[in-house]
Amino acid sequence: MFNEVAELYDRVRPGYPDELFADLVAITGMGERSSVLEVGCGSGQATPSLAALGCSVTAVEAGADMAALARRRVASFPNVEVETSRFEEWDDRGRRFDALVAASSWHWVDPSVGWRRAHEVVSPGGWMALLGHVVVRRPGEPEVYAESADLHERFSPGNPGWGHPPLEDEVRTTDEGWGLVEDPGGLFGPTMVRWYPTVQWFTGDGFADLLRSTSLYRRLDREVREPLLDAVAERIRTRMGDRAPRRYLSVLRVGRRVG
Repeated sequence: MFNEVAELYDRVRPGYPDELFADLVAITGMGERSSVLEVGCGSGQATPSLAALGCSVTAVEAGADMAALARRRVASFPNVEVETSRFEEWDDRGRRFDALVAASSWHWVDPSVGWRRAHEVVSPGGWMALLGHVVVRRPGEPEVYAESADLHERFSPGNPGWGHPPLEDEVRTTDEGWGLVEDPGGLFGPTMVRWYPTVQWFTGDGFADLLRSTSLYRRLDREVREPLLDAVAERIRTRMGDRAPRRYLSVLRVGRRVG
């Protein structure tokens, strides 16, 4: 579904803070001699930062348009190769890697296949790293979902996905395991978890474009999605001074291959 809006996705989706990659190196010891498999690289939000570590990076992306954008983004790095495939069917050609990294993508991999394949392609002693963003809010801070709850209910009533993001302090307590994805069943772990607060600021139109790039809104019929997002953009202009935050806790979850 993201391949339908590849250019938009590339423009509005957040990257990852430098501190996250510094911690990834500190934990795993990754460096110039390391080989990394990135699963679901999208348009390359994390790929250049991995390449800048000097690692040899093989990035796998299912969407052809997304993969093309990723290739463009890392064109200056000779140590990166982007291959177009779903990870479940990807031909590893016998290659093995010191680390597997998935940035906001592992939840799209079939867990009945993904963890076992990851264990196969990661070398003994290697690492699994999941990067992601959790949308959060802070008490007393104006927030788009609160300002637009009536619009969401009007255009798409009863949708269980609507509602306030969790409070930042509450999310910080969820620092065990692999997050919302299925457990690897002892193939990787235990995990180390690090949090990184980040924020994006948008105009009303910019925030609507951000929502157009997310799965919750991509799943809506266009006849519902576009009037809803136009109304959200107008609400941000009139009630929030045309300036809206999207606050995240970026997260790094790292565990070592077992066995």
